[in-house]
Amino acid sequence: MTGFQADNVQPLRIADAKASVRHVFIRDLVLMCSIGVYDHEHVAPQRIRVNLDLTVSESHHNDNIDNVVCYEKVSNKVRDIVNGDHTNLCETLAEKIAASCLEDIRVRCARIRVEKLDVFEDIASVGIEIERFNTSL
Repeated sequence: MTGFQADNVQPLRIADAKASVRHVFIRDLVLMCSIGVYDHEHVAPQRIRVNLDLTVSESHHNDNIDNVVCYEKVSNKVRDIVNGDHTNLCETLAEKIAASCLEDIRVRCARIRVEKLDVFEDIASVGIEIERFNTSL
């Protein structure tokens, strides 16, 4: 296990009044995950970190949680995906998470970063970042 901290992950500047979008984000969600292609990775789960940046269509929320993309619901979906079947690749896990975020029509774009935290002693993390757009808009 490494002693590195994730203080280098900063929120993107996505919110844009002119484009009528807000930025919903989740930072540094650390979970245990059955992930990896090697035999030893199939035996024991390992720590991953997930970061999400969602471009969300603005709407009148009227101070009502039902009118916004709820980060609690998003984070629970991520937990459900991670707790599912074994995944070989970080790329596959990121795609599953992006697809679940884009099920909400208000989400225009999802940028997902999945990092494996304990792969190398001298590296804080390795992983993948993807960006996907809602094609139903």
